[in-house]
Amino acid sequence: MKQGIIFDMDGTLWDSSEQVAVSWNLAIQEAGLARRELTGEDIRNVMGKTMDVIAGILFPDLAQDVRGKLLERCCVRENDYLRANGGRLYEGVRDTFLKLRESGYEVCIVSNCQKGYVEAFLDYYQLWDCVDDIECYGNNLKQKGENIRLVADRRHLAEAVYVGDIQGDYEASVKAGVGFIHAAYGFGTVDAKVERIRTLGELPALVHSLLREGNGGA
Repeated sequence: MKQGIIFDMDGTLWDSSEQVAVSWNLAIQEAGLARRELTGEDIRNVMGKTMDVIAGILFPDLAQDVRGKLLERCCVRENDYLRANGGRLYEGVRDTFLKLRESGYEVCIVSNCQKGYVEAFLDYYQLWDCVDDIECYGNNLKQKGENIRLVADRRHLAEAVYVGDIQGDYEASVKAGVGFIHAAYGFGTVDAKVERIRTLGELPALVHSLLREGNGGA
C-alpha cells in the first residue's frame, strides 16, 4: 500500500517573500512602470493564492492586458532570481524528505505557484533526488485541491497527508480527500482540529503515527 506526504511550498518548506519582492521590483522597473516598491510583507500577504489573484491584488489599477503582461514578466524574473539566489529554507527540509522516503513514503510537492517555481526551488537546493512528484497551478490552471488529488492518483497513493501552513491549505486537503498536518511555524493559522508541527523535524514521527493508525485519508 503506497503512502505519500504532499507538501505545500511557501510557509511550509521555505520563505521566499523577500527574494520574490526583489525580483518583482526588478521586473516592474524593466517594464518602465513607476510604482511603489513591493515589500516582503506585501508578498507574504498574498502567498498561497493563485498567480492571477495575486496580480489582481497587487496591481488592481492596471488594465487587465497590462496586468497580464506584467505578471508574465514578474514570474519569469522571479523564477530566474530564485534559481540563482534561493530563499530562506526552513531547517530540516532535506533531512525530513530523506527520513520520509527511507520509511517508504513518497514525497511530493503541490503549490498554487506559477510554472517553474517549484523547479527553481529544487534546482537551487539540489533536492530533486528527494522528491517523487510535483504539480502546480501554473502547469494546468487547476486549484490546489484538484492538484493534490491529481498527484495522489497519479502516484497511486492509497493514503496521503498534505502539509501546509494556512487555512486554504487545509480546505484544499479536505477537497482532495487527504489528511492534513498544519505547519504551525509558517505564515498562517488553521481553524480546525488538526495535528500540528512546530518544526519539520517533528513530521516523520507524526506521519508514521497518523498513517499507521489509518487516519491519513485518500
